[in-house]
Amino acid sequence: MKVVVAGQGAFGVQHIKAIKNIPGIEIASLTGGNQEATKAVALEHGIPHWTGDLAESLAQPGVEAAILATPTQMHAPQAIQCLKAGKHVQVEIPMADNLKDSEAIDKVQRETGLIAMAGHTRRFNPSHQWIHKRIKAGELKVLQMDVQTYFFRRQNINAQGKPRSWTDHLLWHHACHTVDLFAYQAGEPVTVARGIEGPHHPELKIAMDMSIQMKTAGGAICTLSLSFNNDGPLGTFFRYICDNGTYIARYDELIDGKNNPIDVSKVDVSMNGIELQDREFFAAIKEGREPNASIAQCLPAMRTLDKIEKSFAS
Repeated sequence: MKVVVAGQGAFGVQHIKAIKNIPGIEIASLTGGNQEATKAVALEHGIPHWTGDLAESLAQPGVEAAILATPTQMHAPQAIQCLKAGKHVQVEIPMADNLKDSEAIDKVQRETGLIAMAGHTRRFNPSHQWIHKRIKAGELKVLQMDVQTYFFRRQNINAQGKPRSWTDHLLWHHACHTVDLFAYQAGEPVTVARGIEGPHHPELKIAMDMSIQMKTAGGAICTLSLSFNNDGPLGTFFRYICDNGTYIARYDELIDGKNNPIDVSKVDVSMNGIELQDREFFAAIKEGREPNASIAQCLPAMRTLDKIEKSFAS
């Protein structure tokens, strides 16, 4: 299968590296904004074609699908562009930075019938998969999730420490991971969602601190704290308080409530969550089925984010 990767930055490179571990997949083209950097990444990873024009990449012979790891504001229009060009698409989280654009992707997916997936990596991280498998088996039930998403990012830089051409967002990007994962693990829709935000950065024009509360129809609750001001351990920490144990997950690591490590190395074929979500995308295309984390499945999370954003005003 020939695919296109759009985005030469940190996450685009993560997808490129992940695809190298998946048999039968060839990256035919790389689309990027900075052409000097795009060329360098393409040459480093043996990608035969690079360009600044997504349409040119999609038109390469034999291309069936695209993975979008571009700036957030480009996600929705590019996802729709791919679908209208007859290509399956996986768009990195968040699929959009507002509900209207998210619903527009869903509409075009339903019209075309093509595979459209959102990059909700937490569904695929082995640590969270370990929890999910036990929930599905009836061994665990989530009573509460306490989540901390912390970075130190007072300048507009990316994960590689390089200047960004766009501005990241605590709500529409980082909270999106937890909002989706909470409903996914609880197995129920979120019925209560609200948040408060701290002062906006004078230059970035975004809230640098945020607190979110959620509750499902069955009574499970979630408290999420987010910050771009945290000068300490970085990343996201998930505490699952369940009816039959407490577990703490950080990306692909899992411990129980007494700090005993849990081996998650055999949960799936890889310990790399990005690789696992890419494997799911390609498998869904080959098998003609809806993927886990399809646009339709992830749309409720976007509706919850919209509800939270509106609650800031009150």
